[in-house]
Amino acid sequence: MADSGLIDLRSDTVTRPTPAMRQAMASAEVGDDVFGEDPTVCRLEETVAALLGKEAALFVSSGTMGNQVSLLAQTRRGDEILVSEGAHCAWYEAGAAAAIGGVQAVVIGKGGLFTSADIEQAIKPQADWYPRTSLVALENTHNRAGGRVWPMAQLLEVTAFARARGLALHLDGARIWNASVAAGVAPKDIAAPFDSVSVCFSKGLGAPVGSAICGSRDLIRACRRLRKMLGGGMRQAGVIAAGAIYALEHHRDRLARDHDNARAIAKRLAAVEGARVDEGSVESNIVMLDTPGVAAERVIEAARAAGVLVSAFGPERIRIVTHLDVQDTAVRGGEVLADVVAKLAKRA
Repeated sequence: MADSGLIDLRSDTVTRPTPAMRQAMASAEVGDDVFGEDPTVCRLEETVAALLGKEAALFVSSGTMGNQVSLLAQTRRGDEILVSEGAHCAWYEAGAAAAIGGVQAVVIGKGGLFTSADIEQAIKPQADWYPRTSLVALENTHNRAGGRVWPMAQLLEVTAFARARGLALHLDGARIWNASVAAGVAPKDIAAPFDSVSVCFSKGLGAPVGSAICGSRDLIRACRRLRKMLGGGMRQAGVIAAGAIYALEHHRDRLARDHDNARAIAKRLAAVEGARVDEGSVESNIVMLDTPGVAAERVIEAARAAGVLVSAFGPERIRIVTHLDVQDTAVRGGEVLADVVAKLAKRA
């Protein structure tokens, strides 16, 4: 566990429940969710389904489970799915799509986005010796692309094209709340074109645990069985669902503060010799910092010694993430990091 005196910019998953969130969790009414009898879980599912404009929702333990259950429900073994460059479901889910779902992911596009032409070129012909292209997955915001937000016009265009080609549509909306604030678009409008949407409560919103899958009632019924198959049937889960409800009700509007802090950090780092930051690419709460000639691990070690935690995203690339727990200290952390990089660059 990180020292509480450090400014932790590694991820928006490191947040700890606020006192008010802890109180909400401690006082949550609970039941057995596998029997559908946990009232707090039911309220969370109804709330998030309404926010996303879908018929139903299912509470799951993680974003990985949300993505993989969604894929399992809409593909069959031997299928192929189309995903963006650096997609979470291909990079950070331990090969689950192949190992559990028996599907292979084909990367299309660049920088987290893709076009209808990219989809068209990737769809396999219908012949016995080809895999069946069955689903397109988007990620919004896109983590490895530096918190990139899909432009709505492009999102609507590619989803309409995929739909016309008979492909299912999944949205990895782990940070859809950030995308909504950054784009000024309601979450339900971002989610509208998709058959399934996974959303996370433990990233930007600051809840300790949990995600949800949203979709039609029939799809969520299938997902519920698959959740159980994967060991995700929870019992008195209202204790953690209450944290997610509190986060939805109290922590969405403040995401703009995280975005402002990320832009301030990017501006400071862009002025440092030896640092490369594309200020214009900072659209939400993630900043990607490149340090040519200086290994990322050296930056991480020196930054930690100076009181700031960051994470490596490549041999000479650092990811910086702003969030609830550093809303008052993130910019100061950026200043410290700028000094660290400047000193290391002089020695390189």
